[in-house]
Amino acid sequence: MDFSLEPPQLAVQEMARRYAQEELAPRARERDRNALFPFEELKQLAGLGLLGVNVPEELGGAAAGAVAYALAITELAAADSSVAVAVAVTNMCAELITQFGTPAQRQKYVGQITSGDAIAGSFALSEPHAGSDPAAMRTFAERRGDAYVLNGSKQWITSGEHAGVLVVWAKTSKDDGHRGISTFIVEKGTPGLHVGKPEEKLGLHGSNTVGLTFEDCEVPAANLLGQVGEGFKLAMTALNGGRIGIASQAVGIGRAALEASTRYAKDRHAFGQPIAEFQALRWFLADMKVRLETARLLTLRAAWLKEQKRPFVREASMAKLTATDAAVAICDKAVQIHGGYGYIDEFPVERYLRDARATPIYEGTNQIQRVVIAREILR
Repeated sequence: MDFSLEPPQLAVQEMARRYAQEELAPRARERDRNALFPFEELKQLAGLGLLGVNVPEELGGAAAGAVAYALAITELAAADSSVAVAVAVTNMCAELITQFGTPAQRQKYVGQITSGDAIAGSFALSEPHAGSDPAAMRTFAERRGDAYVLNGSKQWITSGEHAGVLVVWAKTSKDDGHRGISTFIVEKGTPGLHVGKPEEKLGLHGSNTVGLTFEDCEVPAANLLGQVGEGFKLAMTALNGGRIGIASQAVGIGRAALEASTRYAKDRHAFGQPIAEFQALRWFLADMKVRLETARLLTLRAAWLKEQKRPFVREASMAKLTATDAAVAICDKAVQIHGGYGYIDEFPVERYLRDARATPIYEGTNQIQRVVIAREILR
């Protein structure tokens, strides 16, 4: 069994790592403290091909595959998870339009995303009363001639204030449950699309999160993504791949927390010696490393299966569940290792913990991941 990475994957990983450490890490604290959206950084990442890592080259992507994508997200998240989540959601949108879009949709919208012209992509599925249960969504799209008119609201939309391309889910039938959901591409600035105020969150302050309201928002019928009634399938397809991205994000945060803790344990002295010499702290570090490596391997396995076009739904959920729980636990231990310094923003571990706490919630809570895993086992 060969666990080594291929040269193209190593090249993407190294490129993402260099950019993350040289460009993202120095300003990560500033973006967090001032809730600064990474406009310039996303444009630069587009230039590196990282807004379409698994998108064909003819559409402006890097065509590097799902494993390279996971590696890139890990590197970005280790420096600034707010940037990483914007990149992850943008990649989700680009891949979904690539897979299900018409030739005209792919040419127009995927190109806008991968080039950075769209700034970012947004994934608008959740609603105030419909998170884990998308069939309960209330946003409705009514066909009127050559257009669909959308009315309703969305919640927790990443990059929603700034994204030029939004993938939006709405009911096109009120009586068919999840079979009555369809998907639409909505451009920023479309009349009737209103953006709410940015949410004030526990962490991920550099990631823009807003609610969206649709009031007689007219979208061309040509912007229907896939077929009428296929929206649930499209959402699950995107989320299954997206969970690999969130797992990769969690691995990056956890790795950063472990590295910071290791440095601190070597430098901090107590009772006449570095605290790294104390057995209790060494056990902390050992447990953190074991959980991190478990998460990393599960994540790369899920990405490899996706890249090989083999079933990966269960493995993606296992990776997301394991990696995000691990990230929270690792960051919590990192704060404890730093003691009082871990609770102030002079050291980055308090930011890592705040950022990690979102990962077991979005793109399917970890309770939903257990439902998915059990369902796949019982099939």
